[in-house]
Amino acid sequence: MQEKSVSEAIYFRRSVRIYDPTKLIETEKVKKCINQAMLSPSSSNMQLWEFHHIISEDFKNKISKYCFNQPAAKTAKQLVVVVVRRDLWRNRLSSNIRNIKSTFSKTEKIESSKQEKKALYYYQKLVPLIYSDFIGIKGFFKKIYVKIFGIFKPMYQEVSSGDVRVITHKSAALAAQSFMISMAAIGYDTCPMEGFDSKRIKKQLNLPSASEISMIIGCGIRKNNGVYGERFRVPSSETYHVH
Repeated sequence: MQEKSVSEAIYFRRSVRIYDPTKLIETEKVKKCINQAMLSPSSSNMQLWEFHHIISEDFKNKISKYCFNQPAAKTAKQLVVVVVRRDLWRNRLSSNIRNIKSTFSKTEKIESSKQEKKALYYYQKLVPLIYSDFIGIKGFFKKIYVKIFGIFKPMYQEVSSGDVRVITHKSAALAAQSFMISMAAIGYDTCPMEGFDSKRIKKQLNLPSASEISMIIGCGIRKNNGVYGERFRVPSSETYHVH
């Protein structure tokens, strides 16, 4: 089957609640879509995400139970759990720094040297300022700082632990959408879910307490009644603005 174009995949994608039990999906194809999702942009290229691919029927049933057995989970052939790992920020930071040093070591131009210094300064000085405050104490003082000095000049405002939490979930959501569009391109259906017992699912996946479940995506091929109603969107005149 020929893959759909991006536009075709976007229009094809619906949140499918009921999957056809007689139609299977290929694990390797789903894995490929997950790998494509990992090419998505993330804030500061930190990639603080994980994708847990649930293919075992027994394991899927346990996760489905913690999704309250909603049809999108219960009838799904496979599940993908999108996890946010803020606790891995030091590991990801080190990976970025190693990549920068490796990239610029291949060039000797003065201009490249300047770019390397800027990139290393960003990752060695600025990024830790944002991510090092996991508990939130430093964030309180950083918020006060930007509120005061932000009066006099433009400043980056999202500096608290809560702000970073939002940032990491936005990055994970970008990857999740890429995954769903990739799935749609090959004729596979998905449904992102937020209704679940995150504590029990984290325990089932053996995840640390600092991790967070961003969403769980049901995967399969839709039944004729698998989509609940026609697509509805508010008029673009209410959401699209030109300045």
